[in-house]
Amino acid sequence: MKLITWNIQWGLGTDGRCDLARVVADARRLADFDVLCLQEVSDNFPELRGTRGANQFAELARLMPGYAAIEGVALDIPDQHGRRKRFGNMVLSRYPVGQVLRWTLPWEADHTRNMPRSLIEAVVMAPFGPVRVMTTHRIFVGRAAARRGRGHPRCASQRLCPRRESPRPGTYAIQPTAPCAILTGDFNMKPEDPTKLRISAPFETGAPAFVDAWETLHRDAPHPPSFCLFDQTHGGPHCCDFVFVTQDLQPRVKRVFYDTETKVSDHQPVLVELDDR
Repeated sequence: MKLITWNIQWGLGTDGRCDLARVVADARRLADFDVLCLQEVSDNFPELRGTRGANQFAELARLMPGYAAIEGVALDIPDQHGRRKRFGNMVLSRYPVGQVLRWTLPWEADHTRNMPRSLIEAVVMAPFGPVRVMTTHRIFVGRAAARRGRGHPRCASQRLCPRRESPRPGTYAIQPTAPCAILTGDFNMKPEDPTKLRISAPFETGAPAFVDAWETLHRDAPHPPSFCLFDQTHGGPHCCDFVFVTQDLQPRVKRVFYDTETKVSDHQPVLVELDDR
């Protein structure tokens, strides 16, 4: 199973050109991926440089036929013409997708100028079984938010539900899930940040903890930079894009690769490969 996570900055490259087809082509150059997790996808935001207000959720789905396209809108506001302006995350999977959940992250609206953030959780039917794929674009909004569920809902224990008929069908039907999970995204924090380290803390329930996939294979080697390599408006090069896997998936991690060459976004894509056997 090959998964790529990437903050695509609505397709805006360091050359000032906005081109989603170029983003998809670069992701395909990196790997024949099975799952693509994206952050900063926009719809009807002409004020974002280069977008012309396109519905990028629809455009990405069109560019990737054969992939289930899951939208995760975090910001949803009206424009002045009766339409909605939307911004958020996306998961595209060539594997079948079961239940999808969308979580709003803690947001202290009265104390921050940051926009709302969210997390998508999609049960992906990988070759080795169901796995919860989660992607987010997180922002740190203070200690109060950090205390609430590590800033990520649903990181606690999940048990595998067998495929069976629920005694209450329809909206109450039991859906397959799994204890194993992959958590990806732009976390807006450096590897040594205490909040980042807390993501890997043990759960009181005894559920499998999250581990940094890069550290699984590279131990104490520093993470490659994933932000500000070519545009240093927001500081010098550093890593803030990560892939976490639950401990039960740790033996499957074969490769983690940060592409530090592409310039079609202000972030770099991260590839993780899991053994299907």
